[in-house]
Amino acid sequence: MPFSTRFGIDLGTANTVVCHRGGRIVLNEPSVMAVRADGGNSAPVLIGREARELIGRTPVGLTTVRPIRDGVITDLQSARTFIVAILRRALRQPWERIRPRAAVGVPAGATSLERRALVEAVEEAGVSRVDLVPEPVAGAIGCGIDPLQPRAHMVVDVGGGTAEVSAFCFGGILSTRSCRIAGDEMTMALHHFLRQEHQLVVGELTAEDLKIRLRDATAEGQPLVVEGRDVLTSRPRLITLDPQEVADALRPTVDGIVDALTGCLEDLPPQAVGDIMHEGVIAFGGGSLLAGFEQRLEEEFGFGVQHAQRPLTCVAEGAARVVSMPNVIAAFSGR
Repeated sequence: MPFSTRFGIDLGTANTVVCHRGGRIVLNEPSVMAVRADGGNSAPVLIGREARELIGRTPVGLTTVRPIRDGVITDLQSARTFIVAILRRALRQPWERIRPRAAVGVPAGATSLERRALVEAVEEAGVSRVDLVPEPVAGAIGCGIDPLQPRAHMVVDVGGGTAEVSAFCFGGILSTRSCRIAGDEMTMALHHFLRQEHQLVVGELTAEDLKIRLRDATAEGQPLVVEGRDVLTSRPRLITLDPQEVADALRPTVDGIVDALTGCLEDLPPQAVGDIMHEGVIAFGGGSLLAGFEQRLEEEFGFGVQHAQRPLTCVAEGAARVVSMPNVIAAFSGR
């Protein structure tokens, strides 16, 4: 049988992670690329961290593009260009590009058309076989959960573009809910809050950084310093914020996410409740790291919530394992 490289891919709205079957993370980069503003099919000028650094400061002649929106592909050509670039960076050795096979995480709520577009983009990038696996299931496998067990498990995945909760047992989905309100909407909420309440205009990266720093600031009881441009004078200005004020600004968005996800409980079989009460709910994805998010989930779900050990990479790690788990592919593949 010809040798083939096997790996898992988490094509997220915010970040793309590639993991080899052995569990080694070979790429973890923002899902951003910088391209020539005149379009065309040429290779991107920059991808990943270097391209992200240009957001809000792109020079004339370049533009930054996010090929993945709400966890799915919206433009096939730009997505293919991005995937080709990341695979070249992740699979550095020529022999690794011979008949590569991949399992790719896909939102559980993705449509058949969105799934087909994802498969086509990855195959056109040079992957000989592509299997899709729901991101909540891939993340659970990355956390050491066996989705083929005759016990119910529940996970919450909050990424940049989508938030999902899924309960599964013995290779089947018991209940699932998905909403396209997630980390990006939290960032946008902070952008509007700073402008409306403090007359400060900030860039996308500054608002994102504020969201990330909130967790540590809350734990340490330290204020948050933000820099931007004054709305009235257009001059640079620094402000100091109380972490609780920032958390309050995010509360409506967080509540919207949680309210959308709690519908999963309505479809949960009663017998599965005991399993989940005993095991607890596992949360992963960058949005789940927001200060106080797990407590808010516990209040609404009534189950204990714990974070995955590697919340930002467990989906790719699980997808890498799925490549060698034909029973899981048969049970959950969305292809």
